[in-house]
Amino acid sequence: MPLMFLNGGGMRGGPLHHQLRGAPLVSVARTAPKYRYYSVGDRFPALDPTDDGGASVVGELYDVPLEVLRDSLLPAEPPELELGVIELADGASALATVLRRDQPRADLIDITEIADWRAYLASKPGSTR
Repeated sequence: MPLMFLNGGGMRGGPLHHQLRGAPLVSVARTAPKYRYYSVGDRFPALDPTDDGGASVVGELYDVPLEVLRDSLLPAEPPELELGVIELADGASALATVLRRDQPRADLIDITEIADWRAYLASKPGSTR
């Protein structure tokens, strides 16, 4: 079964982690440096494949049963994201949610330089993290 790379609210301690329905954490991982990384209106992060200026983004790999992916995790994802296949730093592939190609870019904040959702949230003024 393919692994699922999570890089936002589905990670341990995140508000969507319960959507995994107990799927086991396989490892902390990073993407290959082929992705721009955005905060979408400061609501959630989004990976966007790129040929230029990408970074290695921090996340977690989970062994998610397809039924959990279909019935729980994907329905909880925002409409700006879609299921895709990404490359990990070690060259392996994994499922992940990525920014839809037709997504308007108006509310995107480029956080590629940080490449870590938790670190980005902690850097915001007034953060309690």
